[in-house]
Amino acid sequence: MKFGVFTVMLPDLTPEQAVQELQASGYDGIEWRITHIPPERRGEAPSFWGNNLCTLAPTEAEAQRGRNLAKAAGLEIVNLATYIDVGNIAAVEEAMRLAQIAGSPQIRVGVAKPSPGQTYANLFEMSHTFLAQVEALARRYGLKALIEIHHKTICPSAALTYRLVSDFDPTYIGVIHDAGNMVHEGFEAYGLGLELLGPYLAHVHLKNAAFSRPEGGGVWRPGWAPLEDGVVDFKQLLTALQAVDYDGWLVFEDFSQARPSREALRHNLAFIKNILNGGNCDG
Repeated sequence: MKFGVFTVMLPDLTPEQAVQELQASGYDGIEWRITHIPPERRGEAPSFWGNNLCTLAPTEAEAQRGRNLAKAAGLEIVNLATYIDVGNIAAVEEAMRLAQIAGSPQIRVGVAKPSPGQTYANLFEMSHTFLAQVEALARRYGLKALIEIHHKTICPSAALTYRLVSDFDPTYIGVIHDAGNMVHEGFEAYGLGLELLGPYLAHVHLKNAAFSRPEGGGVWRPGWAPLEDGVVDFKQLLTALQAVDYDGWLVFEDFSQARPSREALRHNLAFIKNILNGGNCDG
């Protein structure tokens, strides 16, 4: 397995700083965050989904910038993590064109989110129709499009994600497994989910989450947590990945803010490597 970082977790680092830190910390690849940052947010403090400094705009110049930076640091580009709404096939084609410029083998695309007045059946059909169009484009461009297991979508678990992608060719449509997102909703035994995904398993995100009890009791709420201190059992997850002969990317996406960005890069990689070398999940 190879190690990468999704730049969304490095909001206070520029792309230039990020590749230097990844190279120095021993990573193999980078997953670029690709989106426009609204001008009115650029004066804000750096944040994951606001003024994220480690974001490339969806332009040819920025795609080439990402390629050049990764190459200079000896990093592979794992994926272009775009934010494309279901049905926006023009944005998919543009992202695939940018992926070719950047040298990325794949892009992330969206799936439908539950909304008032929409049934699961309607949302599934909408996403299925969209993926059929995405698959056709992926064939043309020689790329793969990825669906991420994610809470607050119709794909919160491996099983529901498999139901959506199973009609498509896994050469062109794949799945990002995300155990941290599954803490919020959609938890399954890792081994069962990975076996079910089979050839659709294309990519793995590593992050953690935990539940907190409201003062006075009530419904517990999930929130992001450090890799070593949350619901995800990474020893079980990594063992399950090895059992299905997964040899792809493990990409860190730590939203816990337990450590500064540079320290988190070093700590998280050491934590996972220790488990792979037979250690335990204690911090």
